[in-house]
Amino acid sequence: MGQSLVKNYIHIVFSTKYRAALIHPPYEQELHKYLGGVCNDLECPVLIVGGYTDHIHILCMLSKKIALMTLVQKLKANSSKWMKTKDKSLENFFWQDGYGAFSVNPYKIDAIVNYIKNQHAHHNKNSFQDEYKYFLEKNEVEYDDRFIWD
Repeated sequence: MGQSLVKNYIHIVFSTKYRAALIHPPYEQELHKYLGGVCNDLECPVLIVGGYTDHIHILCMLSKKIALMTLVQKLKANSSKWMKTKDKSLENFFWQDGYGAFSVNPYKIDAIVNYIKNQHAHHNKNSFQDEYKYFLEKNEVEYDDRFIWD
């Protein structure tokens, strides 16, 4: 084969440390734009970034030039440093160590985009913990309840 052709849509989810509710206006939309910029800079075109007060959802295409683990590390490190500069109340802003990443069928992109757009309405009814477990189970990811939130 003369060239590498790749198209991997990835839905990435990660939370603030201890799921602290630290993501609020006016910084919420700025944070989403910042995370989208990091993705784009790493040649992982972002489709949408959204979330709620304690977590983030990112739908992007994973570049053939970067490992998923590296992408998430750069997203978290850069955005955590950036958030700390925004307000004194955010000087202890940290992301939880782990993350979830799920491949997305190209035919399901619109459904995931709509899901991410409606995070605030969704979380009026469901907790992040329930949402995250749902994604793990839907994607048949094995996990241990004893360690998932540490």
